[in-house]
Amino acid sequence: MSSPVFDHIDLRVRDRARAQQFYARVLPALGFTRDESGEEWGAFSVESNEGPAEFFGFTEDVNHSPDQTRIAFRAETHEQVNQVAETVRAAGGRNLEGPQFWPEYSPGYYALFFEDPDGNKLEVCCRARGISPE
Repeated sequence: MSSPVFDHIDLRVRDRARAQQFYARVLPALGFTRDESGEEWGAFSVESNEGPAEFFGFTEDVNHSPDQTRIAFRAETHEQVNQVAETVRAAGGRNLEGPQFWPEYSPGYYALFFEDPDGNKLEVCCRARGISPE
């Protein structure tokens, strides 16, 4: 299978306007820099000159109830995780845990766990091998 591994994420949110404000701040920090949102849905994609690109989309469903599903984004460095954490805090992310090392997941696992305004669970993680807490 060639890279990228996924094509898109299609998330449900209770309040699209509120989600648009949150994700317009957070997704560019994760590499989704092209805002392709419409009147009925939000969508942010990665920049690509090679045709269709990965995108993160969200659609309003006033009856949406978040569950234990978690969407995790990859970061290449701990500093990237830290930078996204600051962005998430400033954007109003909820229930932030970390960023910190989580050795129970794997050696060197460094992550931020958080929720969007509707309670959808997200994560940004770095799996840098050979790096562990001091």
